[in-house]
Amino acid sequence: MDNRGVTESPADHGFAGQTACSNSDARTPWRAFLRTETGSAAVLLVAVIAALGWANIDLSSYEGFWRTQLSLRAGSHEVSLDLREWVNSGLMTVFFFVVGLEARREFDMGELRERRRVALPVLAGVSGMLLPVMIYLGFNAGHGTTHGWGAAMSTDTAFALGMLALLGSRLPAGLRTFVLSVAVVDDFVALAVIAVAYSEHIELPALLVAAGILGVALLISANGVRRGAVYAVLAVATWGALLESGVDPVVVGLAMGLLTYAYPADRGALERATGLFRLFREQPTPELERSARLGLASALSPNERLQRMYHPWSSYVIVPLFALANSGIRITVDRLSAAFTSPITLGILLGFTLGKPIAVFGTAWLANRLSRGRLQPAVGWGAVLAGGASAGVGFTVSLLIATLAFDGAQLEQAKIGTISAMICAFILTWAISAAIALLPRHRRTSALLGTTEPIIDLATPVDPGHDRVRGPLSAPVTVVEYGDFECPYCGQAESVIRELLADFGDVRYVWRHLPLTDVHPLAQIAAEASEAAARQDAFWEMHDLLLDHQSALHPSDLHRYADELGLDTQRFQRDMRQKRGAARIAEDVDSADTSSVSGTPTFFINGRRHNGAYDIGHLSAAVREARMRAALVPPD
Repeated sequence: MDNRGVTESPADHGFAGQTACSNSDARTPWRAFLRTETGSAAVLLVAVIAALGWANIDLSSYEGFWRTQLSLRAGSHEVSLDLREWVNSGLMTVFFFVVGLEARREFDMGELRERRRVALPVLAGVSGMLLPVMIYLGFNAGHGTTHGWGAAMSTDTAFALGMLALLGSRLPAGLRTFVLSVAVVDDFVALAVIAVAYSEHIELPALLVAAGILGVALLISANGVRRGAVYAVLAVATWGALLESGVDPVVVGLAMGLLTYAYPADRGALERATGLFRLFREQPTPELERSARLGLASALSPNERLQRMYHPWSSYVIVPLFALANSGIRITVDRLSAAFTSPITLGILLGFTLGKPIAVFGTAWLANRLSRGRLQPAVGWGAVLAGGASAGVGFTVSLLIATLAFDGAQLEQAKIGTISAMICAFILTWAISAAIALLPRHRRTSALLGTTEPIIDLATPVDPGHDRVRGPLSAPVTVVEYGDFECPYCGQAESVIRELLADFGDVRYVWRHLPLTDVHPLAQIAAEASEAAARQDAFWEMHDLLLDHQSALHPSDLHRYADELGLDTQRFQRDMRQKRGAARIAEDVDSADTSSVSGTPTFFINGRRHNGAYDIGHLSAAVREARMRAALVPPD
């Protein structure tokens, strides 16, 4: 999550156990691992292994359990599905809802907010489905199994991103966005395929009702309705209508996720939330508690709140349950031998492991050539190839369609093809990343990062003649921090910044003021003290003292620091009384607002917002990538 709020926990930024109010085990290595996409992929893999183990120990028990009927009845209406159907058509709706949320966030706030960058993932996503389908049909023509073509086309978002996270030290961070965009496109198309090609006995009236409810959701979303309960009711109603119509209702999740707006936290909304909480603190009544709770919730976009709520359930419960319910097959030498001579298995396996990387890479390259460079991936061509290979993981939707298209031995062959493709996709992605690592440094950097100009998030460029700069002015990497001298997280980050500057001799660091006066009453006067010291060429000396003594920022403390630094104390006090630094601080605050900065500390590295932890490992990795990108830019 982005570091925009004023009440963030240090655990979110890699500072464990540094405040008395944090849970003592909030960032144990195990919990830290589970918070990553590598962790979610690992849990999913464990579920696959458990399903295979269960099925090979007692297949009848495995199948008997998942075929258990579960009915829900309300009056004369009843929904009766077996447990596998409840997982596949019910719980998986939540998974696709989370996928839609992530896609919408990228569209509103991420790389895809620059609309010209949308075209390439869309083209790569569509072609990355067509070529695998063609390969599958080529193997299955004349065998009576062509109806299973849908099982060979769609990327598993969770596994693909988990794979990239596992190889994260070798591949650029921007590849995640590219693969996510491609995966969302083919998820959306795959759900449409499920609805059209794998739904039988469609009831048109119920389908029209579902379309009408979705239309209402779209209308109220466009008119700014933000009540989650309203959308939940509409989603459940749409799900029920689609189920009644004979169309698989999982498409509801993706549609609802794409309707959920994402936007950065507004500083004004955060200040209003602070005021509401203070009112509640002064008079803890139920009415003020509700106002404070609603004020805190409204400060964040619905997209971020819902991702925070549902992403863990999707990653660690729903998708593993889906794997447990669908990947269990009896494995014997005879069955494997039959599968790997089956056109179903070969069509799925080669469709994913060959079709996906060829289609994704080839489409991106062709689009770039035909557009004369206007359509260009945000990463290098080597990374695009690795991303195409990782897109060859087709686990979730592939199994979902396989269960609709096949049964018996054919379903087993489809499952073996899907699981084999998952293994091969990982091996191929690792092999590509390993090959890139063997290239000479400049070629390796170009293959990973490319030459596309990144989106700049910092609205006000750094001006060495005006900004407070520490480090070489001509450094290829610039780290900008919006900070508050009273903010405890800024104090914790300061030691990391000092280590960063010591480790990297080619980094310049810029401090910009963002005193959060609604929660830090001494932040403004501390900032003015640093500016008064700057008028005597002692900004950084005062900056360091203030962050080292955050609990002592009263006027008397500030005057003592000026004396310790050997400043002209009379001039310092006069500048403080006349607030000569206030205008400069206000400029920094205005620049923070134009860059959608509302919390501290917020970092920008070469103009890009640094999202995530600001421990030395994460910041160092971001600096190294920025330095590699800078090395690709030819000198003027």
